[in-house]
Amino acid sequence: MSFILSFLATVGRSTLAWLAGMGRFAIFAGETVSHLARPPFYMREFLHALVQIGWLSLPVVGMTALFTGGALALQIYAGGARFNAETVVPSIVAIGLTRELGPVLGGLMVAARVASSIAAEIGTMKVTEQIDALVTLSTNPIKYLAVPRVLAATLAVPVLVGVGDSIGIMGGWLVGITRLDFNSATYIKNTLDFLENWDVVSGMIKGAAFGFIVALMGCYFGMTSGRGAQGVGAATKSAVVAASVMILAANYILTEVFFTS
Repeated sequence: MSFILSFLATVGRSTLAWLAGMGRFAIFAGETVSHLARPPFYMREFLHALVQIGWLSLPVVGMTALFTGGALALQIYAGGARFNAETVVPSIVAIGLTRELGPVLGGLMVAARVASSIAAEIGTMKVTEQIDALVTLSTNPIKYLAVPRVLAATLAVPVLVGVGDSIGIMGGWLVGITRLDFNSATYIKNTLDFLENWDVVSGMIKGAAFGFIVALMGCYFGMTSGRGAQGVGAATKSAVVAASVMILAANYILTEVFFTS
């Protein structure tokens, strides 16, 4: 009997701790969103975050998209060959990248690079009491640290997704004409004929949602990190894991909304 009570007590404590954490995160997210439309606005911090999140993430997103497009073309060709449907390669590569793989892989790459960076930076500021100094100077830490990063990521990631889609389709085209004996003009025509505007727009909307998630997770775990190097390291790890899981969950929800009649 005592073992059962001990087990139930452990489960109860874990559940209450999880619910308390979710509540703190919801409050933080609500405060961050509420400050997006209220002055003051720190333009210098926003532009710095835009460069760090957008421009400096372009190489890793571009390389990921390029190799993904090439690998996708090879896989679709190999699968289509079983049903004499090799001609679907251009259209499936384009649709798969713009709707799904482009936003998801781009979001995960940005999460690996940006969420960890934001969490480590803000966590270090907390450890060295720089956040306390901001409060002493009557500066709202959420307004100064979180809002510019969240806004920059929300605006930058859709652009990264659009660029990544283009590079990924180019990767599929390169593999198609060099390895699979496609005619270049025919490949491009099939891509344009079957690709619709909503395919591209839906992926960019997903990118905006993923950018918001990545920056919000980085800021939240950075501001709630523990003291010392171990606390900052744990916050960085938690930010990347939470951002990645939430990106995959949000991707399913958005796909259900966008493409289920």
